[in-house]
Amino acid sequence: MKKIRRAVTDDADLRYKVFLETIRPGLSFANAKTADATFNPDCPGNEIPMNINDKAPEFTLQDENGKELSLKDLRGKIVVLYFYPRADTPGCTVEACAFRDTYKQIQKTGAVLLGISPDTPKAQKKFQDKFKLPFSLLADADKKVAEAYGVVQEKNMYGKKVMGIARTTFVIGPDGKIQHIFPKVKPEGHAVEVLAYLKEWAKGAA
Repeated sequence: MKKIRRAVTDDADLRYKVFLETIRPGLSFANAKTADATFNPDCPGNEIPMNINDKAPEFTLQDENGKELSLKDLRGKIVVLYFYPRADTPGCTVEACAFRDTYKQIQKTGAVLLGISPDTPKAQKKFQDKFKLPFSLLADADKKVAEAYGVVQEKNMYGKKVMGIARTTFVIGPDGKIQHIFPKVKPEGHAVEVLAYLKEWAKGAA
């Protein structure tokens, strides 16, 4: 099997052009298909991820009660926006309940905590009520907000590659910019690490 070597350049479109002209012609069909998914900046999962100091993508979504919530309305506050794959599933329940148990301490830092997943408001409400979650859960059923934040990524599910939500938490500063990112989140212990970050932030902001 011919080894696929990534062209090195900072420009995704230029990198893809170099790939098409110099590497792809020598690949078998199977390898070319794999390489296309790696080099093509327009392929799903190859979007440039959010970075620190980027402006957080604006959104307006319904919460668990069907009430619209807009990120712009929270300007001036620090926002913890945590993406999870699906309401009332094992890992998401562990993560949500940990945030529930640390919620009062999170509130003391002045932060607003928001959960978001590709669920309906009805499913979010059921999840919230079942586990007595004291924070809002946003319904991103079409995954448009998840896509804007770059968290719709390829995942391995039971040996099959599928596109899904990569568990990720963004801390958005009072100025509306990404202040911190927790990628590849593990449900266990995540709420504690977020709280620790917020406490350090609160000390600096005091």
